[in-house]
Amino acid sequence: MATPADQRLLELLGRWLESLELHTKYSSLDDDSYWKVQPWSEHQRPTRWIVDLAKQKTVALRAQVEQRAKAGDTQFSDALELMAFLANLVGAEHIERFIPVAEARNERDLTSKPPDRGSDSTIQQATGTATATREMPKFLGTKRVPPPAGTAQVARNERKLAAVVKPAPRAPAKVAAKKPPAQAERAGPSDAARDQVIADAARLVQWGRKWFELPELIARMADRPSLPDVRRILKENKVAIEKKAGNS
Repeated sequence: MATPADQRLLELLGRWLESLELHTKYSSLDDDSYWKVQPWSEHQRPTRWIVDLAKQKTVALRAQVEQRAKAGDTQFSDALELMAFLANLVGAEHIERFIPVAEARNERDLTSKPPDRGSDSTIQQATGTATATREMPKFLGTKRVPPPAGTAQVARNERKLAAVVKPAPRAPAKVAAKKPPAQAERAGPSDAARDQVIADAARLVQWGRKWFELPELIARMADRPSLPDVRRILKENKVAIEKKAGNS
């Protein structure tokens, strides 16, 4: 019978295989399309032979886990989880050469066209400027017309003309659009993730880890909730964790 550790490992390996299948499909894309098809984290694009090798090793490891589970070996999956934990905590260094997880739900449609930039009139309306009030620049070579004789009638006519051609006031700038309301907070971790954190915490307590060390240790493990979620789970289930660890 498969243990909880066996089930967790098999689920993780299944997600890895789905991701590698997507990477196999993406290997035929050009660089521009590859970086658009998923919300990737920073990494070096894996080559096709690296993806094939990772798929081969993942299938082999899944077969090992299934074989040990059928044989009743309850320590094999626990040992693999501990190895992954120590690799992330002690042995792993910051690298960019890895195969990021790809999910079908995050795949972007590369055939859709970007929105049109809009016509010039739309752009002018967006900037709030009225081009009709702009004056064309005068050429320096234009011959200046001599002013009329300084009679009272001419002076009155000039004042009237100045009042008529007075430039219209600029339209007030458009009020900035209100920011869209903040997105609703994401849902909390699932029950499976909560049980996983509780099991990790109990195991670490049995190993002699202090309570204040648990949140960061668990959050660094693969496929665990974020650090704030881990802290909240530990706080809400402290009694259950200590009881499971045998400290009560």
